[in-house]
Amino acid sequence: MKQVVGIINLQEGNSLIRELAATRAVEALPFAGRYRLVDFAISNMVNSGISTVGLLLPDFSRAVLDHIRSGKDWDLARRRDGLTYLPAALPDNDSRKGDLKDIYANLDFAELSGKQYVLLTNASYIYNIDFQDVVEFHKKSAADITMVYTKAQIDREGKSVVIQTSTNGIVTDLAEVPAIKAGQKDVMGAYLMPVPTFAYIVKSSYERGGQDFLLDALIRHAEEFKISAYKHEGYVAHINSTMEYYAANRDCLKPEIWEELFMNNERPIFTKVKDEVPVQYKETADVKNSLIANGCEIRGTVENSVIFRGVKIGKGAVVKDSILMQRCDVQEGARVENVICDKEVIITKNRWLKGAENYPYIVKKKARI
Repeated sequence: MKQVVGIINLQEGNSLIRELAATRAVEALPFAGRYRLVDFAISNMVNSGISTVGLLLPDFSRAVLDHIRSGKDWDLARRRDGLTYLPAALPDNDSRKGDLKDIYANLDFAELSGKQYVLLTNASYIYNIDFQDVVEFHKKSAADITMVYTKAQIDREGKSVVIQTSTNGIVTDLAEVPAIKAGQKDVMGAYLMPVPTFAYIVKSSYERGGQDFLLDALIRHAEEFKISAYKHEGYVAHINSTMEYYAANRDCLKPEIWEELFMNNERPIFTKVKDEVPVQYKETADVKNSLIANGCEIRGTVENSVIFRGVKIGKGAVVKDSILMQRCDVQEGARVENVICDKEVIITKNRWLKGAENYPYIVKKKARI
């Protein structure tokens, strides 16, 4: 994999997850008790042997920079290669929005890398994969471009890109759809191609007025290239809406999904290391089917929930089917059900909060209720 340079695109739109991503990138969202979404994209590259990684920064980049820092926790703080931050394009008279302008501004990162291939991934997807298999598949298929896809398990709202393929795995049709149906082939935002092909697509598309890499570059050039499709068989979640975020966190409560994502000794998911004390379960604590991160103090009842670091749940309090991010405080007698609490939220004594089963109630960061 020394012949591959990786670029992680953090320019995901946040229109359907605005409540949680108003002041942070979608990819910086906390996930599964102690991780961030971006951890999966970086870990997948590192575990696949890719040691030259560029991070295309979003508009709100502080949370990303604070979390990743030098890349040491992913073994990317190196004298040669390692992690490179790719800043957004400087403001100018070009008012175009979308990721293509920023990719174009940082194109020399790939061109001067000395690598044969570029792997472009989107960090709003959750999955655990060995990209070495994708590279081998690409070589055997003799394709110009290879994209990774999964077969959708359920109907899902939100824009997606779906493909149709021939019996030999070559893409015959490629289109964006407003919602996806179970059984359709859903592109996972991961594309492998030679560096010259990548440079040609980006330059020609941007210089002709393009805004979005997928729509204006890849799809519009699809007929010029032979595109193959690699199927990922494992778990996949695309965090492009509040409901997808809520559902993916709760999926991690299922042992088979947790083991697939986090218990693979050959492909661990790395994150920023924090030294905190173990969870304190007091005599009145009652916990069922939940993820509880280090540094928490539990005196009440927790059921089917994901609890991040440093959360306090008081005596007689009940937290059910909810997600509580770092340093939340649910005080005595409070009840929280079908709720997502952002960081440092305080639910005062005997307050009750309940969202709908199919759409959780969202509490903004540092709110006091």
